[in-house]
Amino acid sequence: MPATPSFPAREFAEKANETTTRALEQVRTLADVIGRHAAAQYPAFPAPGAAEAMRDLAARFARTPAALAQDAQAYAADAAQRLILFWDVMRQAGNNFVEHERAGCPPVLVFDYETVVDGRQLARPVNYALVRITPPEGFPATDPKLRPFVIIDPRAGHGAGIGGFKSDSQVGVALRRRHPVYFVIFYREPEKGQTILDVTAAEATFLAHIAKVHPDAPKPVVIGNCQGGWATMMLGAAAPEAVGALVLNGAPLSYWAGEKGRNPMRYLGGLAGGGWPASLMADLGNGKFDGASLVANFESLSPGNTWFKKYFDLYSKVDSEADRFLEFERWWGGYFLMTSDEIRWIVDNLFIGNRFSSGQIAQGGGETFNMREVKAPVIVFASSGDNITPVGQALRWIADVYRDEQEIKSLGQTIVYLLHDQIGHLGIFVSGAVAKKEHSEIATTLEMIEAVAPGLYEMKITGHEGSGANEEWQVELVERKIADIRTLSGEASNEAFPAVAKISEMNQHLYDVLVSPIVRQSATEAGAEARRQASPMRMRRYMFSDMNPFMMPIRAMAGMARQNRKPAAQDNPFLALEKAWADTVERSIDAWRDMRDASIETAFHAIYGGLAAVGVTGDDTAAEAEAARRSVQVEPAHLSEARAKVAEGGYAEAVIRMMILLADARGGVRRSRLARSNALLTTEPPFVGMSPAARQAIIREQTVIVTLMRDEALDTLTTLLPEAAERRKALAAVEHVAGPDEELGDKAREMLVRMRKTLGLGPKVAAA
Repeated sequence: MPATPSFPAREFAEKANETTTRALEQVRTLADVIGRHAAAQYPAFPAPGAAEAMRDLAARFARTPAALAQDAQAYAADAAQRLILFWDVMRQAGNNFVEHERAGCPPVLVFDYETVVDGRQLARPVNYALVRITPPEGFPATDPKLRPFVIIDPRAGHGAGIGGFKSDSQVGVALRRRHPVYFVIFYREPEKGQTILDVTAAEATFLAHIAKVHPDAPKPVVIGNCQGGWATMMLGAAAPEAVGALVLNGAPLSYWAGEKGRNPMRYLGGLAGGGWPASLMADLGNGKFDGASLVANFESLSPGNTWFKKYFDLYSKVDSEADRFLEFERWWGGYFLMTSDEIRWIVDNLFIGNRFSSGQIAQGGGETFNMREVKAPVIVFASSGDNITPVGQALRWIADVYRDEQEIKSLGQTIVYLLHDQIGHLGIFVSGAVAKKEHSEIATTLEMIEAVAPGLYEMKITGHEGSGANEEWQVELVERKIADIRTLSGEASNEAFPAVAKISEMNQHLYDVLVSPIVRQSATEAGAEARRQASPMRMRRYMFSDMNPFMMPIRAMAGMARQNRKPAAQDNPFLALEKAWADTVERSIDAWRDMRDASIETAFHAIYGGLAAVGVTGDDTAAEAEAARRSVQVEPAHLSEARAKVAEGGYAEAVIRMMILLADARGGVRRSRLARSNALLTTEPPFVGMSPAARQAIIREQTVIVTLMRDEALDTLTTLLPEAAERRKALAAVEHVAGPDEELGDKAREMLVRMRKTLGLGPKVAAA
């Protein structure tokens, strides 16, 4: 007789406990979010510095009535003239926009260039092209044997050219060092049916062309700006043998990462119900998505600047800021299109799906893009002041892809990150000061990147020596841990985000089945273009151009104002009052923005945290499998390989191993030592006869040996250097690279003493 099944009380209890745990975790997260926003929304009153500002303003008005009357008259004349000149600049910006649109929105590069590969002519045509930058007058001629630089700009609503927007830019930095410079541009209209995978294939074709043109040069550096960063990483994963190094500037690769109470952009997709609105807009555009919508999203992050500050800055400094404003608006106002397949791929895989770092993006043929396949050194530049690509989104992929810093070393990978403390997102690409400092030092480090042992480093720019043309920054690469990345990247694993991905998939399916067919049947190209032209992003520029008859008198009035220009004195108290008023307006708009962002974040966690708590993310098998994969110790395979090779090699392997031991003991390497190391590895025998790939292979191999078998690596130096003369020569070379003992630090000095003892040499070694 079959046994009577018992009531599954224990199973119910376990499930209830699991759900309760999830719910409590989401409640804690929501409470943390509310607490952070409350602290930010209700600062101490009055605001710090407010009393001093009021006293300063009062002191400026402590004048006689006659003097104040003269000041008021001078200010009124100045303000009226500035207002007329302001509207004239706005008129010029509108005219520039109209001309730029009619010309097809060409790249805003200030450098001349020639097209070398047109992607529209490829077997799988795309609206991309590879151009070569022509050095302008006053720049040195490029050397075809130096490492080429390839710059990929973001196709995120705007056009190409921001990386070469001015002389002091990424392009200018490379040209001044005589490197051949190539730029990946794109055209306004996409090719019919083009996909992101087509674009990646075209960029691989561009690199093949560069390799053919520069057969004697090292593999190229590929620089990705903003959204161009994930395109660069895809290229590095798809064609790892074609790139020499990757540079990611303000590039988002982990879209779920960020700090609670900040970075609201990552929540917008969830509150919109997923990615279906992007599909709807593309369908309304007759298969094309208007990039103006992406730009509008960027502008909404900082409404105080978008709608007031940048215009007030122009008004208050119209005599000096007009050219800069017009130059920037030419790029900011050029809107590009994407195919529906492209925008859907980006939204589903990156913005909402966050699939890149987990290796879930298909590249065709059953393969996926795996960041672990990237073999080239990677340099990441991010800023704490960037609210479009916060530090977490730029760096978190490192912790997602690699278990720890030892795995980075064992895989032979080199990752360097550089942090700025305040520059905004666009400043990363367009700031002349950033180009002269950070981009310049990145370029200098790239020249020696092959001498950097595998590992995770932070680039620290600590100071500078000299001035003018002789100015030199002091740079050090400091070893870091994956734990440091997790600390910097903030929240990245909240279950609310996978819940968004699930809901997005469901809503997208419903849209595709029930709505999309109807919208596509009713969409026409004429109607789509009419909607694009009626976009507020375009209309507000048309409105201030000469297309508006009410703007016609402004030009003549501005000419008269310039002829009779009488700026108010800098100490005019009414100028100070104007500035105080403007600051109040901006703070008021920012306060509204902060309340809006707080509402968005609170609603996001309340909705999707609740859904995650009841298990809407579904079976956790995939997540558990991924966690298991990351927990597997990969060292055994590498360990057996290291054991087999620890006693193999000769002088070259020994010297590189000793330099790695010293750098590892010190916890970093100064750029001056890196320069000496690079000189040794490129100019001294036996290294000078090796190819860059061969040298890099030895560095990677010895790094793995040192990482997994430090003591054995040290003890077997005598096997690699059996002769006393070779030992003296090798140690002398390493000591030269290391520099004076007093600059090494205690741990590095101890390692040097151990190496001398192991090799049977005295404390002082003369060069052989």
